[in-house]
Amino acid sequence: MLLTGAEILIKSLLDEGVETIFGYPGGAVLNIYDELYKYKDKIRHVLTCHEQGASHAADGYARATGKVGVCLATSGPGATNLVTGIATAYMDSVPMVAITGNVAKPLLGKDSFQEVDITGITMPITKHNYIVRDINELQDIIREAFYIAQEGRPGPVLIDIPKDVTAEKTQYNKIIPKEIVRKSEHITEKSLQEAVELINQSKKPLIYAGGGIGISEATSELIRFAEKINSPVSTSLMCMSEFPNDHELYTGMIGMHGTKASNIAATKCDLLITLGARFSDRVIGNQNHIKNAKILQIDVDPAEINKNIKVDTCIVGDLKVALNQLIPLIDEKKNEEWFNTINNLKENKKIASNSELTPELLFDKLNELNDGDFIISTEVGQHQMWTAQYFNFKSERTFITSGGLGTMGYGLGAAIGAQIGRIDRRVFNIAGDGSFGMNCNELVTAVKNNLPLIQVVMNNNCLGMVRQWQDFFYEGRYSETTLDRPTDYVKLAEAFGAKAFRITEVDEIDDILRKALDSEGPVLIDYLINSDKKVFPMVAPGAPINQIISEEDI
Repeated sequence: MLLTGAEILIKSLLDEGVETIFGYPGGAVLNIYDELYKYKDKIRHVLTCHEQGASHAADGYARATGKVGVCLATSGPGATNLVTGIATAYMDSVPMVAITGNVAKPLLGKDSFQEVDITGITMPITKHNYIVRDINELQDIIREAFYIAQEGRPGPVLIDIPKDVTAEKTQYNKIIPKEIVRKSEHITEKSLQEAVELINQSKKPLIYAGGGIGISEATSELIRFAEKINSPVSTSLMCMSEFPNDHELYTGMIGMHGTKASNIAATKCDLLITLGARFSDRVIGNQNHIKNAKILQIDVDPAEINKNIKVDTCIVGDLKVALNQLIPLIDEKKNEEWFNTINNLKENKKIASNSELTPELLFDKLNELNDGDFIISTEVGQHQMWTAQYFNFKSERTFITSGGLGTMGYGLGAAIGAQIGRIDRRVFNIAGDGSFGMNCNELVTAVKNNLPLIQVVMNNNCLGMVRQWQDFFYEGRYSETTLDRPTDYVKLAEAFGAKAFRITEVDEIDDILRKALDSEGPVLIDYLINSDKKVFPMVAPGAPINQIISEEDI
């Protein structure tokens, strides 16, 4: 059957099980959009307000569902507007396929209107990318792109298609997607035995679990593993919802804004078991203070082994497979003295004041209302850390945030993707007023699609995290971090067509949250907090993670 490149693209996406695309049309992709019109009963296209919003939505969709997120943009500025979203997905290992149009092949390399070398631009921030110069290769490239995006350590793949390729015709044959097999070929008996020896000898183990737990869907294996050796479990930001926050072994987030229990345990343990994590500088800080511990690292990506910290032994392979092979081989342990030591370091979550609006108070109320179904996305800043510190995550794939790149403006687009992918759940996007201002236009996308997501703006009239650093390290010189914007976020949301509420008093919180949850469409809540509210605990950049600055210290 002879089909155009545009129709081959759409049929190939259907072959890959794609149900939703986030995008924005333009001249170079008109042939593709014409086919999308014909197939609109089979593939849902979500028109965002900006291409960056489309890439973040595809990212959020992927994180919430485990499927590949797909976004589509035209050439030139359309393609470059995807770059931040592609980089965000790359840093957090999110499976995404970004499709861009380009000028016709004879115009490539001639500075043609809206021409840009998007494959060159995105080479450092994609697992792989393609420019399709031959229509006969299009179908195989699409199949390969979806495979690469998902296999091993996931990540974004870009396919750039010149406009004339979408108009040319060639033979189409339905192709079954390539099966994704969990990587286990490098899990050797030797590596397993070395790991078993370290674990069995350890009297003070600490598990440091990262985003790889969620990617490999290894939460149940992590719980079994931790319980068998009675090890405390700390998590990176990317793993917050992948281990039950109310489990007795859970010590909380580790790192710059981590808990006292997690941070001190990392410097006192005799074995640090690192699962699907990359020893980020925001986690480890000055690594000299963990040099007394043996380090076991398990990761699917061999490039992560010995990259940031030298390890004593490692297992290279899929976490779910590796843990399932490791658990039967290790001894059951109590480590009672160590367990009691760490348990005594745990601090009771601060009881929120009922006299003023605080982040703690908001999350206390959300925790009361959450039965495990809430999905929380965030922007980047203080509100992101408060979410990690105070929200009680109960189930997997319920925390969606930009960890590696730290992308302000990410959360609302991601919330839209997550809500479309998981319409059975309620999505909250927690934002600061600084981050919200970057991509607030995507509220229109939520309204148009009647999505029941709830946008919370923690309004402190400043760029809170940067201001906090200026307080601590720049003698309080608030250079360009006080916003003083006259924007009325309630009126802005209403102008976009959303319901909106403002919370200024403590006794308004319950009623407004319930009204928001009872609403069918999107809701914005303007939550006013003090500009001087800071994130504690905190470790200074480059300092050992047991040198913890608390609110009492300040």
